[in-house]
Amino acid sequence: MSNIKTLKALGIAVSTANDGVEIAEILTDGVDVKEIHKAYNVPLDEDLREKLSLILHGGEISPDQFSSLDNEFSDFCAGLITNFLKENESKIDVIGIDGYTVYHDTAAHRTKQLGSGRILSQILKIPAVSNLAGADMLNGGQGYPLSPVYFEALLNNHPRPLAVVEISGLSEIVFLGASGEMTAFVSGPGNAVINDWVAKHGGLHTDYNGRLAILGKINDKILLSLMHHKYLAKIPPKACDKTEFNHKTEHLEGLSLEDGTATVTAFVAEAIAYSMALYLPEVIKDVYVCGAGAKNPTLMRFLRQRLPNAELQILKNPENVAAQTAAFLAARRINLLPSSFPFTTGVPVPCICGELFLPD
Repeated sequence: MSNIKTLKALGIAVSTANDGVEIAEILTDGVDVKEIHKAYNVPLDEDLREKLSLILHGGEISPDQFSSLDNEFSDFCAGLITNFLKENESKIDVIGIDGYTVYHDTAAHRTKQLGSGRILSQILKIPAVSNLAGADMLNGGQGYPLSPVYFEALLNNHPRPLAVVEISGLSEIVFLGASGEMTAFVSGPGNAVINDWVAKHGGLHTDYNGRLAILGKINDKILLSLMHHKYLAKIPPKACDKTEFNHKTEHLEGLSLEDGTATVTAFVAEAIAYSMALYLPEVIKDVYVCGAGAKNPTLMRFLRQRLPNAELQILKNPENVAAQTAAFLAARRINLLPSSFPFTTGVPVPCICGELFLPD
């Protein structure tokens, strides 16, 4: 362990819910989180948002078009990082990017993201780590979640057992046991299904502060049909991309904007509670919630109703946790530490994750 370096690591992450881009800086050696520095959330460029949304809703795209969009997206991220570094007068040792997932097929062990570490390292002249899930999938894993090692470090002084629920484009559940056990999986839908509904029927990017959902009425019959999704019955470890739930949300058609938002928001909460009850090794009292979904009061209310015996706490700066995780994973890659494990992604042996690109 004497060769492990403490690094100023910057993470950048973008959710498939199109919530925006997270940027965060931490001081870490990939084992401990020594300091958490500045963090920003930046909206997506509108033109870029439309292009990304088109891909995730079945738009045809050629390899050349994908390469062009990858360059555009990577340049956008490089510009955000440049501004971040100037404003904070930061000197960064490594950048980690958890890019925009456009394809994630666990059966074929293939994943594809926008966000090139090679381009970032060339533009910014800083080592960059991208394609975080690639090595895990090539070695037989699900690719995600990769966050458990970060939560293990971040919540090191908190009593165990505990669970972390991260609600981003999808929802992830992480269990940390009293004896060092670690279990994790992508549990099901997250902000993406909510944002897609309000975008299609209300012309909005998201249900701001859960205002639409709180005005609507949950359709219990449709909620029950949504909960019959085959993914929810799949035993972990498991992961998917957001398109897994696209066809199910067709059941919402015919509802008012408010009722549809309430029902799909309840679907997110119900799927999380169902997965915790079915797939965690024990009942958890201490539950920490993060991700952009933690900022939705109605979603949090629905989740509390479905987890009446748990104490739900929102992590500090919950909307920046994905970027912090990307920074932490980049530090682990630099220090050749594994980030995925048999009980988190199903990979046969612990796996060092991410491709490292060095400046020319």
